[in-house]
Amino acid sequence: MDKNTITGFILIGVLLFGFTWYQSKQYKNQVEYQQQQDSLALASDTLSLSAADSAGGQSVPAVSNDSLISPSGKGANIYKDALLDSASSGTAEYYLLSNDKFDVAFTTKGAQPYSVRLRNYRNYDSTDLYVFKPGMSQYGVTVYTGENINTKDFVFDLTEKTDTSLVMRLPFSGGGYIQQKYVIHKGSYVVDNELSFVGMENVIPRNVSVFDIDWSVIVPRMEKGYKNEVQYSKLDFYFPDDKKPVSIGRGRNADKRIDAKISWFAFQQQFFSAIMRAKNNFMSGNMSINFYQEDDESHNLMACKADLRSEFKSDSKDITVPYEFYFGPNHFSTLKSYGHKYEKIIPLGGWLVGWFTRYLIIPTFNFLHRYIANFGLIILLMTLFIKLIVSPLTFKSYKSSAMMQAIKPEIDKLNAKYPKQEDAVKKQQATMTLYKRAGISPMGGCLPMLLQFPILWAMFRFFPASIELRQQSFLWADDLSSYDSILNFGTHIPLVGNHISLFALLMAVSMFIYSKMNSSQMSSDPNMAGMKFMSIWMMPVMMFFICNSLSSGLSYYYLLSNIIMMIETWVVKKFFINQDAILAKLKASEGKVVPKSKWQQRLEEAQKMQKNMLKEQEKKRRR
Repeated sequence: MDKNTITGFILIGVLLFGFTWYQSKQYKNQVEYQQQQDSLALASDTLSLSAADSAGGQSVPAVSNDSLISPSGKGANIYKDALLDSASSGTAEYYLLSNDKFDVAFTTKGAQPYSVRLRNYRNYDSTDLYVFKPGMSQYGVTVYTGENINTKDFVFDLTEKTDTSLVMRLPFSGGGYIQQKYVIHKGSYVVDNELSFVGMENVIPRNVSVFDIDWSVIVPRMEKGYKNEVQYSKLDFYFPDDKKPVSIGRGRNADKRIDAKISWFAFQQQFFSAIMRAKNNFMSGNMSINFYQEDDESHNLMACKADLRSEFKSDSKDITVPYEFYFGPNHFSTLKSYGHKYEKIIPLGGWLVGWFTRYLIIPTFNFLHRYIANFGLIILLMTLFIKLIVSPLTFKSYKSSAMMQAIKPEIDKLNAKYPKQEDAVKKQQATMTLYKRAGISPMGGCLPMLLQFPILWAMFRFFPASIELRQQSFLWADDLSSYDSILNFGTHIPLVGNHISLFALLMAVSMFIYSKMNSSQMSSDPNMAGMKFMSIWMMPVMMFFICNSLSSGLSYYYLLSNIIMMIETWVVKKFFINQDAILAKLKASEGKVVPKSKWQQRLEEAQKMQKNMLKEQEKKRRR
């Protein structure tokens, strides 16, 4: 392995290590977000969606303490409107809309979603998977009707209920009503929502042209590894016609004020999201996300909140403002099918890395999944396919490395001839001449490695974000989207965590063996000892620390990649490199004038400039 190849490895390692170190630091610095959750925790045990499901979509018995989802003390307030005053102290009822994808429970207290359970997914501990549990969502509309009111403070009247729709109304004494209509569709994770102000031209003043929406959700933990789940959970918001959404969070508490139109926003857990879209756009908003600590007794992951402003024409007799909710998986094809760029919330990397992921990795993965159920085999075939695609680059790199190993004795002679640091430029010039005589490109090892980096990084981003790997077992790993564990410590150890991942360990060992195989071609120059130590020892250890808590599918891919590289290196050395012919070529060119490359010319110019600067400095000292 030559210097340029090692430099490429080091650059890759530094970037990967820096990314993980940054995320780890943010995780350690995060502050526990305090929530008034005691009453909400009680509410989560009061509603059984399975019972509601067996009832065929009939109303769910109301909980005895309906104040659990109402603001503290609000029920004691007296409103100017007698009907509002009555509605503020009413008893909440619960109704369920179900299709083949999810069960969405609604409460008449605020005419809002109460819980969402996905039918085709389970938590890591095999319990029902909720996007948010009963009572863990607060959705309200604030509007001025002679006094500021928020719909979540009032019990609505149920006026229509079918298998796929629900209509609830809040009447006013002055005439008119606020209506919330929710509609679901077969085979879809979307809930259509129509907010209507009907016959309220005499209730809402003519100079009122805006209303506010506030939605807060407590998202529960769903995955095996807390750290990995936190790092890939965030809040996204999307500006109309923009290329991609803006994200905040990513493992740390954050908030953002947006003074521009917003098309939609997403409360995004690692693999599942709650998205709200305004078909006519929101005018502005405030967003916040706060993460719970790992030892949270309620097993919550994060608290997300969005305060948004919308506009309407209050002088109209009937006003309908359309919205859309998405409660479902972060599956690329599924999100993309809705046509609103929801799929952009999946962290696939920047434009170059994302291009590789979208147009190479995901299509290949989906194609193989059509015919193969075993995801371990799919990853193996994907690795072979990617290696085949980049084989022209890798062959050139391996050939260059093998040729450099063939002339290593000559390189060692140059190191002995120029042992001093001040002769570094001369040694570099002589080395470049030697390469040219042997027909070796100095960038033959490094450049192909750098060109492969987008694919390497794309795989690094793909595996932890791929819901297809979630809870898929292979060999000893029970979940390829999370870490595999063969040894649990029961306590947290710095850098390592609380477990040992066998796939990560095998990956590090394979990396060590590969580096050891190529160490014989490294220069014996004492100045290279540190780089040799970095390549053989530090890089494998560092990669183990990085991958120990990441997706076992990712570590498995790197393991396969290292094994394939060993085989490729052996094949190139065995069948494509003739060491005797290279040495004979060197001997034949000995003593002949070799045309200087542009690189050599630059080195000589740099050497001349250095000599001139030393002469000038010497003259100044003599004066």
